[in-house]
Parts: sequence; structure tokens; C-alpha cells
Amino acid sequence: MSKKNIAVIMGGFSSEVAISMLSGNTVCKYLDTSKYTVYPISIIKEGWFCSHSDHKPFPVDKSDFSITIDGTKIKFDCVFNTIHGTPGEDGTFQAYLQLLGIPQTACDYYEAALTFNKRDCISVLSAYGIKTATNYFLNKGDIINTSEIVAKVGLPCFVKANKAGSSFGVSKVYEEDALEAAIAISFKEDDEIIIESFLEGTEVSVGVINYHGKIQALPVTEIVSDNDFFDYEAKYAGKSQEITPARISEEQTSAVQREAEKVFKVLKLKGLTRAEFIFHNGEPHFLEVNTTPGLSPASIIPQQAKVAGISLADLFDNVIEQALNQ
Repeated sequence: MSKKNIAVIMGGFSSEVAISMLSGNTVCKYLDTSKYTVYPISIIKEGWFCSHSDHKPFPVDKSDFSITIDGTKIKFDCVFNTIHGTPGEDGTFQAYLQLLGIPQTACDYYEAALTFNKRDCISVLSAYGIKTATNYFLNKGDIINTSEIVAKVGLPCFVKANKAGSSFGVSKVYEEDALEAAIAISFKEDDEIIIESFLEGTEVSVGVINYHGKIQALPVTEIVSDNDFFDYEAKYAGKSQEITPARISEEQTSAVQREAEKVFKVLKLKGLTRAEFIFHNGEPHFLEVNTTPGLSPASIIPQQAKVAGISLADLFDNVIEQALNQ
């Protein structure tokens, strides 16, 4: 059997480019080279290029997403998508690859665009009975009425960029006087923002995958941030504890896993996903879902896979096989 050519795309155009590069390089390290010829592809603002270890960087032909090495044109059987943020998590790259007929490991373009837009995603899931925080939405240029915001969501509250991942443009606000400054920070990342009520409780993260044809939740991770909330430093600079399995009851574990699987099914997701919840008043409340989550060894999905007894090589191979057989 001839080996499949796999492009591992990483980078992106958002503030999460460095984290995406870590994820992409981890995937390249663990893919089975007896089955796949692996090509690391950087998709960044400066250009698209392949950094194959045996060669100098080669530009990507955007007309058909191919590269040419030593006069030989190389096309890809599948793309492993590890871009966090735009264009790999918001549906842009998925739509491009669909036009070219190239399978990729994340969800399809519409589902990616929907889940990347926090307020649209919450609106859809709320219709299916999934509990969320109370929300207030703002577009750039809207009149900012801080008293109206506080009356709806209360204090403290979270101010977030609506379409900018989960690590940038986020502030926790305790006083009404601080709202406008927090809103300005979020508007630096996106022209839409979402303001959420604060939910007191245990925060957990649940990976969900289609593993050998069965949709299943991974072991639950409890998030304990050293900072005021699970921000960029907490996620990526060691300022948090990520405890897997979470220190919650079996009933709570089952409940949040069922909710995470429901999110996966309702939104018609694919590949590797991770949903965030807070147990508020004893019940899981949905925060957001990541459709191209971090995949470095320190990231949550690899931690959960390890507890579940799934190696990274098996985890990554499984999503490629799923993509190839769809």
C-alpha cells in the first residue's frame, strides 16, 4: 500500500499562531511515517510554505494546494488542520479545501464558522436545552450603555471577543467603571463582542472525538487557574492546574460528558473537539467549543487521551482515517 501524503497545516493569522505551531509540530512528530509522508505547512500572513525537514522551505501553490520539490509536483491526500483561530478554525480554510476536493480533519466550513462565532453557537445550542450564561452582545460602533449591560448580566462579568478563540481579548470585570476599557480590549481582537454573566463553580473541559466510528467523550479535565480566570497565561504559561480526571462526582462526570457529546452531535462536528463547561448550581453550563484545540503534549486533549489509554499516534491516525473515509 502506497503511503498517503499528509499536509499538517499550522500557524494562522490570529494571535494564537505560536500555539498552533506547537500543535502542528506535535502532530508531525507522532504521525506514523510507515503509513504517511508528512509535510508541515505553515499558513501565516507572510505566506504559505512547506518546511519539509529534507529540504529548504517550498512555497505552496494556492491554485491547487500543492508543492513542487525537485521538479515533482506533490498533492495531498488529506490535510491535518491544527490552525487555531482564522483561517483554520473559522471555516475559511475548510471551504477552500472543499472546493479543491481535499479531505481535512476538522469539521466542515459551515460548522466551523458557527462554532467560532460564540454568540451564534450559544443561540443554536440554547434551542436544544443546553444551559449557558446570560449574554449581552455588542458590535463595534454600537452605543455602549454600561448600566444596561450590568442590569442584564450583573457583576462580575466576562467581556470577550466574539470570534477570536478563547485566549485573547478576554477580561473579567468587577466594576461598571471598568467595562468600557474591557470592551475596548475586546474590540482590538474582533468587531463583535459578547459579555457574559459570571458563573460561580467548577470549570471543566471535555474532549469529544469520533473514535473508530463511535462518538465518545474523553475523560473530563478540571481547570484550576492560578490567575483570576483561565486566560492565555493560565492556558499556555503554566499558570493553571489541569486535573484529569476532574475531581467531580461520577454523576457530574456522566452529565457533562453527555452534554459534550450532545454539543458534538447537534453541531455536526468532526475530528478532535473540546468543549468548556462550568458546573453552576450543580449543573453543567456551556461556555464554548473548540474545533481545532491545542495538541501539544501539555494541551488538554493529549492529557485526556493519555488517561483514556489512547496514544497520540493512535489519536492522530484515527482522525486522518475518519477524514479519508467521509
